[in-house]
Amino acid sequence: MNQLNLDLAAFMRDYWQKKPTVLRGAYAPFTDPVTPDELAGLATEEQVESRLVTFTDGKWKAEHGPFDDYSQLGESHWALLVQATDHWIKPVADLITPFRGLPNWRIDDVMISYSVPGGGVGPHVDQYDVFIIQGAGSRRWRVGANIPTEQFVETPGLLHVDQFEPIIDVELQSGDILYIPPGFPHDGYAITEAMSYSIGYRAPNQQDLFSSFADFLLQEDAGQVRYTDSERELTTEPGLVTATDVCALRDLMQSLMHDEKLFSKWLGTYLSQAKHELNILPQEWDLIPDELIPALEAEDELYRLGGLRCLYFPALPDHCFVNGEQLQIPEGGQELAHLMCNSTTLTLNELQPYIDNPVLVDWICYWFNQGYWYLASDAEE
Repeated sequence: MNQLNLDLAAFMRDYWQKKPTVLRGAYAPFTDPVTPDELAGLATEEQVESRLVTFTDGKWKAEHGPFDDYSQLGESHWALLVQATDHWIKPVADLITPFRGLPNWRIDDVMISYSVPGGGVGPHVDQYDVFIIQGAGSRRWRVGANIPTEQFVETPGLLHVDQFEPIIDVELQSGDILYIPPGFPHDGYAITEAMSYSIGYRAPNQQDLFSSFADFLLQEDAGQVRYTDSERELTTEPGLVTATDVCALRDLMQSLMHDEKLFSKWLGTYLSQAKHELNILPQEWDLIPDELIPALEAEDELYRLGGLRCLYFPALPDHCFVNGEQLQIPEGGQELAHLMCNSTTLTLNELQPYIDNPVLVDWICYWFNQGYWYLASDAEE
């Protein structure tokens, strides 16, 4: 397994959302968890989000997958990009493990790009943090300063910015990491055939949050308290909305967000929803409590589904949120729920304190039968 050689606490203090940096050898030696052929195979799947970006005769083109034929492409200036590969390939999901010091809800996905010489997506800017791990091959990256930058549609599906003066101009080798905070324009292209792994972090904007919250209120039939003004005084300016009225209406709206349980329930369902489709496979059998311990004794480990988001909130101690669903935690199961939300691998030893409780064993089996956890042997199939 690849090991990250990075003091994450020092990195967070000095660089996180402050400035881009190159982390030489942070993942060295690095073994690619997927081959170009395997990545191309993943891009043939309808449920997998993929793009093919080419630059030919001075013109950019972006196509969306699935793809099953690359014969029309030359030997330079194209790149295949596949989103959410951590949902489908466990060794890719394992790349996130050393970064779990950041909360799970902030992690978006792992995008993999395979590029031939000259291949890239052009100069662009992202509004989220990203760690770009260089796999096989080498790639040149240029990163500009975080100054106001106009974006434009270079071609459908591809946003670009104008060329910029770089503050970083570097060639990455296998195991190097480039960290780029939001707002810094960057441009990378392959020098040789190259594999890159981008760990992206979600950053919802205000529109996204308010839109989702409004939908939630409608769904829950919440927010029915009406405006009142029993102390209203007569006015000589009936067209005026006073500052007092504005504050009262704002307070009425904000009271919903100050309802800790209601707000946490919405936030839990919103943040735990997967952005991309999960690889939930139908189980060959429904695991029953009597089979759990023998299965763990034989295989030792349960793995959590790649990309699955599991969260819990102080305001709702008896609930957790999994894949957009609010789950009632069984009595006495709070520690177990937190363990399952915080862990991506569970052993029999870790579950030992809970397996004498039949209710909690039932709950573990529920997660397994939903496809959210699977046995170690299933990961090898």
